[in-house]
Amino acid sequence: MAYGIKLLVRGDYACFTRPEMKVERVSYDAITPSAARGLIEAIHWKPAIRWQIDRIHVLAPIRFENIRRNEIGSKIPAGNVKKAMKAGSTAGLHLLVDDDRQQRAMMALRDVVYGIEAHLEMTSKAGPEDNEARHIEMARRRAAKGQHFHQPALGVREFPADVTLVEAFPENRLPEADRDRDLGWMLYDIDYARGREALFFRARLEDGVIDVARARAEGLAQ
Repeated sequence: MAYGIKLLVRGDYACFTRPEMKVERVSYDAITPSAARGLIEAIHWKPAIRWQIDRIHVLAPIRFENIRRNEIGSKIPAGNVKKAMKAGSTAGLHLLVDDDRQQRAMMALRDVVYGIEAHLEMTSKAGPEDNEARHIEMARRRAAKGQHFHQPALGVREFPADVTLVEAFPENRLPEADRDRDLGWMLYDIDYARGREALFFRARLEDGVIDVARARAEGLAQ
């Protein structure tokens, strides 16, 4: 038996960046499965479990807004981090933020509302005390109390998400004309076991729902 959870997700802004956009951020039309998984993992995650997104309900009109935001143009080189770890000192691990700040455009989503359906599976790291029922109950209890390990975000951490445990989703406000659409290729997730390989799937809205479980069963593309 698969134990599942339903979450209602709201936010003023969201940006689920298309990887083909190298300079300016441009969002997908809807939340990606990997971003949805990240929201749930912010509430409850252990090495013993793996969350699988089953369906994504797009419950509000898809609206884009062009905004500008400050970003850091570079990051600390990984080599410097390794040296600092070996030396046991953080000396030299810094960036001059004011000198490295860049203003970039972002094509973000506005006033998003999503319904997330997901279930969990046990991993090879599960112990004798771990089982699906126990972990799903922990996740539901934490979600009901608004508890999380870190603030859930909608693509970037500047866009916080309001996540609520629900038994049923509210009425869909997505216009009828937009409820059945081909959204094209969308990032499914990153396979860290295979050298951070990106996996994609063909995202389709059918009556306002992206059936991720069906796409997963049909096969993912690299």
